[in-house]
This record gives sequence, structure tokens and C-alpha cells, in this order.
Amino acid sequence: MERQPASAGIDWIRQGFALFRKQPAELSMLFLLYMLLMFSLSLVPLVGQLLPLLLVPAFTMAFMQACVEIEAGRKVRPNLLLTAFRSPALGTLLRLGALYLLAAVLAVAASSLIDGGVFWKLMSGQLKPDDEDVAVAGLPLAMLFAVLVYLPFAMGFWHAAPLATWQRMGLFKAIFYSFFAVRRCGRAFLAYALGWIVAGIAVPAIVSAILGLLLGKTLVTVMLLMPLSVILTLVMYCSFYPTYTAMFERPEQN
Repeated sequence: MERQPASAGIDWIRQGFALFRKQPAELSMLFLLYMLLMFSLSLVPLVGQLLPLLLVPAFTMAFMQACVEIEAGRKVRPNLLLTAFRSPALGTLLRLGALYLLAAVLAVAASSLIDGGVFWKLMSGQLKPDDEDVAVAGLPLAMLFAVLVYLPFAMGFWHAAPLATWQRMGLFKAIFYSFFAVRRCGRAFLAYALGWIVAGIAVPAIVSAILGLLLGKTLVTVMLLMPLSVILTLVMYCSFYPTYTAMFERPEQN
């Protein structure tokens, strides 16, 4: 686990773009199948809202493995979506998903200390975004507080799935190694996060404003922005892989 300079964070984003450019159509198909599967799971009675979050680590490995295939010069195929379900680490990944869920609930619940429970009610469906109670001054601060509470969990989860899958680590060992790897390279991850704030939020906002001025039609603008949103999401998924390989051994390319 070598310490990485701040500039490495921006380089990880560039590597994500490079990986995507090699097989954009194949990665887009994998992503669309993933979204379709997530939508289908959300329709399952009672547990439909929980399943997508529980399965995040498992499906993360589909895109991580896709990056391995791209590096090896092989085609990304749809069956990669089930990579984790053929892995001995599946049980660990499902337990990791349960921890994702618990950490998210804890972070949102903690925000009640700031806004009296408005953000919690919004996320749990007790309030709608257009309700008057949502428009409170404390909501942005509550959301920021929830992010800060979740941050140490995110550090532990960041590399846990590939460590469990590729290095056969147990759940808590993977979380431990992930946490300290991210902590050791904190400046690089800060640059990485700031880079994605610019690429993922500022750029679409600027493009949206320009299209709105040129076209003047909200629906057309939204339709044109959807492909950009998909591309940026896929590039972000691809950039997860270099954040891992910068600190740990590359997986075997069978």
C-alpha cells in the first residue's frame, strides 16, 4: 500500500476515461443490463427497496472485472454481471452489502440531530420533496452531517469488495485494509472526489444551462443529458479499478 500523491486522484479519473474509451458500447450494455436488473429487483414486494443496496458490492465486482477484461484485451460480455454470484466470496459480499445498508441508515438517522428528523423522513418516504416541511434551513446541513458520519464507513467499504473477491480476505480484514489504504492516500482521494464533483456535477450543470439557452425546451435538454449522465457514471465505475490497483496487487488475468 504505497502512499499516493494528490495528483494520483486526478490520474485515476483519467484512467477511468481511458478504460471506457476502449469498449464504450460493451460497457454501456453491461450498465443498461445492471439498471434493468436493479429496477426489476426494486419491484419485489417488501424487500424490493433493500435488495439493490444489499447487492451493490456484488454488482460492483462486475464492473471491476470488466476493467480486468479490458486490460487483458478481451471483450466485456453481459455474463460479467453475474461475476460475484460465481465467486466463493459471494457470502462475504452479501454481508458487506448488509453493512452498507446499516451504515447508510445510521448516517441518515444521525442527521436528525441537526434537522429534527426531516432528512430521515424524506429518505424513508414519510415526506415528499415538495412538502412544506422539507423546505427548512437545516436540511443542507443535515445532509452534510450525514455524509460526514458515513465517511469512515465509506473508507472501509471502498476496496472491501475486490479485496474479499480477489485476495480472499474475510469481511472485517477487507474493511480494515480498505480503511487504512484510503486513509494513507487521503490527499489523492480528496483530489479524486473534487475531480468528480467538477466532472459529475459542474460539467452537466454547465451543459444543461447551455442547452437550455440554445434549445429552450426542458424535455429535449433532459434527453440530451441522459447519455452524458450514463457515460460519466460508467467512467466513474471504471475509475474505481485504478484506485484499487494503485494500492494492491492486480488480479490474475486468466
